[in-house]
Amino acid sequence: MKVDVLLGLQWGDEGKGKVVDVLTPNYDVITRFQGGPNAGHTLEFNGEKYVLRSIPSGIFQGGKVNVIGNGVVLDPLLFQQEAEALAASGHDLTKQLCISKKAHLILPTHRILDAAYEAAKGSGKIGTTGKGIGPTYTDKISRNGLRVGDLLHNFDEKYAAAKARHEAILRSLNYEYDITELEAQWFKALDYLKQFRLIDSEHVINNYLKEGKSVLAEGAQGTMLDIDFGSYPFVTSSNTICAGCCTGLGVSPRNIGEVYGIFKAYCTRVGSGPFPTELFDETGSKIRQIGHEYGAVTGRERRCGWIDLVALKYAIMINGVTKLIMMKSDVLDGFETVKACIAYKVNGEETTEFPFEINEGIEPVYVEMPGWNVDMTKMQSEDEFPEEFNAYISFLEEELEVPIKIVSVGPDREQTIVRYTEE
Repeated sequence: MKVDVLLGLQWGDEGKGKVVDVLTPNYDVITRFQGGPNAGHTLEFNGEKYVLRSIPSGIFQGGKVNVIGNGVVLDPLLFQQEAEALAASGHDLTKQLCISKKAHLILPTHRILDAAYEAAKGSGKIGTTGKGIGPTYTDKISRNGLRVGDLLHNFDEKYAAAKARHEAILRSLNYEYDITELEAQWFKALDYLKQFRLIDSEHVINNYLKEGKSVLAEGAQGTMLDIDFGSYPFVTSSNTICAGCCTGLGVSPRNIGEVYGIFKAYCTRVGSGPFPTELFDETGSKIRQIGHEYGAVTGRERRCGWIDLVALKYAIMINGVTKLIMMKSDVLDGFETVKACIAYKVNGEETTEFPFEINEGIEPVYVEMPGWNVDMTKMQSEDEFPEEFNAYISFLEEELEVPIKIVSVGPDREQTIVRYTEE
């Protein structure tokens, strides 16, 4: 067996949580391989809404194994809050969820450092969620991090050393803080964390594959936020692309199977950073309002714009996407015309290649198509799709050279239309 990977192809918020939930019946094991509690995967079913931050979206399917991989950074306190809320709604995770010993821990002082660094940047702020993600990955790369497995090996000593190091940095930044209460809650959360299975996830995952178990790896954030290939420096601190699955779970490239790429029928972005197709007019506001484009974790307004095929082709190439999944098609139901960016004009010259830097000097080149002006939220098969929407799909498939397998026409798991049957 191979690991199938599901990724966001834009700037995050593409709807990965819902799609994982739709796909999980086909898999034995569901994993997360990077990111932290800055991810907010929203799932809606049976009239209930759930937001998952660190826990894989497969926990709603009974009997599935869920694994938080080594590439994830984990805040025990936020994890406890999330897990307890799920348990209160009838989803007990203790038997289903395993956590890699090699996953790095977000410490209380990481959160303070995040705020201090962002404050020091002034007008050059990245727009982080303030959850301590960046400082935790920084410690990981500088070989100063604490991992889940350290809970079993001289933890107090290691924690004290890490805290002292962080406090020295905070003093140098003249940043005032008080973590007394946060730290007390955090240590209580460590005890809660210990009741879960702490595993050597690389062995466990590869053994599952040997046993013929099917594994789905769930990405967080989006390709255009990748630390190497995103719109640097306005990116996240991990590899959000398909290659991140190999390092974040310990599986070899030859064990990657299908790569599902998720994108919205338009584009959104949260926080700072370039966004070539951003709309500042009534159309952008209309997309935000209809699409409820507000951060699942932060509640921040998302910036909205037309679909960007230059960035999307780039993401498909880097990830080796084999099947596409288009989300939120219904948000564009009421538009007379829809647009798609097919090229960038940079210094007067057109290009279809994603450049080293995208900045204010980039002008998107659009193709305009007729909208479908039909409510698609009740549709149950592609036979019901209006002609104009079919034309939009055909245009995208021709441009992107990858089939669109699934189309979402609403937030509920039932509002999901599979277009191609398996061969």
